[in-house]
Amino acid sequence: MELIEFIPNIHPIFVHFTVALLSTSMGLFLLGLIVSEQTWREKLLTVAQWNLWLGVGITIITIGTGLYEYYTVTHDEASHAAMTNHRNWAFFTASIFFVLAPWSVLTYWKKRKIKSSFIFALVLATVMLMITGWKGGELVYRYGLGVMSLHKATEGGSGDSHDHNHEDEKHSQ
Repeated sequence: MELIEFIPNIHPIFVHFTVALLSTSMGLFLLGLIVSEQTWREKLLTVAQWNLWLGVGITIITIGTGLYEYYTVTHDEASHAAMTNHRNWAFFTASIFFVLAPWSVLTYWKKRKIKSSFIFALVLATVMLMITGWKGGELVYRYGLGVMSLHKATEGGSGDSHDHNHEDEKHSQ
């Protein structure tokens, strides 16, 4: 069995690294700007930059796996439109991060102060990243893309349906 058959949808693995690293980067940049102690500020900004750089590196893989899913996952017309919308948001959002990373590298190498325009663009890109992620989640949870179907309650198991009230379980805990 090939790995791609065993784990057919690897895009979500990389998505979570992209979202975690890039949003953490933004949070650390903001925190680094409000901390008054110079040593802590420098450390926070250094970690913020590394998160940004690593996040952008992982984003390249995320986009590649996303494109693979875009062209291979079974879908209908409605989900195709949603996939295309998610893909377009992802491309635009990633392009902003692809500008921010070299900007951050130059700032770091030249030991310059972080500009407010950089922070504004980073916050904007992170908001767009969250919207892109939400649109990706919609593909899974609203359209059921990339997941195996739930078997019918009368198939595969004991044949009993799953018809009961979960309120009873709340009270027994």
